[in-house]
Amino acid sequence: MAYKILVLKGDGIGPEVVGEAQQILKTVARQSAIDLEFKEGIIGGHAIDAFGTPLPDDVLKNAQDADAILLGAVGGPKWDNPAADKRPEQALLGLRKALGLFANLRPVRAVKELIGASPLKPDIVNGVDLVVIRELTGGIYYGQPSEKRQGKDGREAVDTCFYTEQEITRVLRFGFELARERRKKLTSVDKANVMSSSRLWREIATELSREYKDVAFESQLVDSMAMHLIRRPRDFDVIVTENMFGDILTDEASVLAGSMGLLPSASLGEEINSAGYRVGLFEPIHGSAPDIAGRDEANPLAAILSAAMLLEHSLGLRAEAELITQAVDAVIKEGHRTRDLGGAGTKFIGCKAMGRLVREKIEASET
Repeated sequence: MAYKILVLKGDGIGPEVVGEAQQILKTVARQSAIDLEFKEGIIGGHAIDAFGTPLPDDVLKNAQDADAILLGAVGGPKWDNPAADKRPEQALLGLRKALGLFANLRPVRAVKELIGASPLKPDIVNGVDLVVIRELTGGIYYGQPSEKRQGKDGREAVDTCFYTEQEITRVLRFGFELARERRKKLTSVDKANVMSSSRLWREIATELSREYKDVAFESQLVDSMAMHLIRRPRDFDVIVTENMFGDILTDEASVLAGSMGLLPSASLGEEINSAGYRVGLFEPIHGSAPDIAGRDEANPLAAILSAAMLLEHSLGLRAEAELITQAVDAVIKEGHRTRDLGGAGTKFIGCKAMGRLVREKIEASET
């Protein structure tokens, strides 16, 4: 049976880094005799230019038919007008909504050889291995009303943070189940001292924790959590939080690894695919970096590690996913670096060379 993979390369450096990730998947499939059927589509800014919409209907249909989606970042200065009716980011929001993707997983792991790339002291970063789970379907990004308007005292704006019990329970339960597979520690992040939605969040988290007595549980306020992530990141295992808090905290957590170019992500839904696992959308957490697009300078490792997450979470191929992770670690250990990883006296390599080195490690491990 062929697994259907939709590849959406996005804008900016998206085609470069996702192209390398796709080649990695083809290498693993060939080495492990896995049948992967690839389709490609255009979304984001390029789709606006070509079709007048950031998410064409045929792409959405292919996404709904796929077992998993490999995605590149969208957007760029060309489409940055905030007043525009069509914006590249609408493609990502549309995919999340149509596929019911509710849990965004962002693993953060400190690689020993890259500890110096982090702005934090080595003794703080060394040994960090955590996952942030961000709720994707609710919160202030989707609540209504959300608008800018004219009021009696001039311009005013409103955004609404809205959550249902079902949305909160679903993502927290997912987090507890993941914690059971890891180090059995879960931190729920909210703003319960101020926000009603957060008070509901904490109430539900506390209730659920009684069902998972084997998982050490704590609640943290988001402001204190922002501090703890930098002061004592090794103390955390699985962190679960709502949409906007997760958006902010995961970008902060990226400094622990030294570069956004190293961090993958997975957005998972409730729908089960033909492999018997959750349909997911997999993407590097970094942006489209239009300033270096087409210059072969981008770091493809986050996209490649996103491909590893695709194999694990949507196809259940953990051994093959680990093969990719080990290949990435081996290349880093040998001292190969793209420009974002820095290092005095380092001879930098490009996106294509980094992808080729990872493929060679995978091929060598199978011989």
